[in-house]
Amino acid sequence: MSNKLTFQENLDGLEKIVEQLESGEASLEESLELYKKGMLYLRECNEKIDRVEKEIEVIQKEN
Repeated sequence: MSNKLTFQENLDGLEKIVEQLESGEASLEESLELYKKGMLYLRECNEKIDRVEKEIEVIQKEN
């Protein structure tokens, strides 16, 4: 899943899912779906962080 959300939007989505899961109000099936969606948000956040780190490395090498 490659979405067009910003890092902050992905992080906000992940935080909402964590809150829902921690509330204990979701059924087992809902919790599983929330977990899957959360993992996608997390992957997107990590990919964006990796891209930024590589960009910073390039900038540092240029200077």
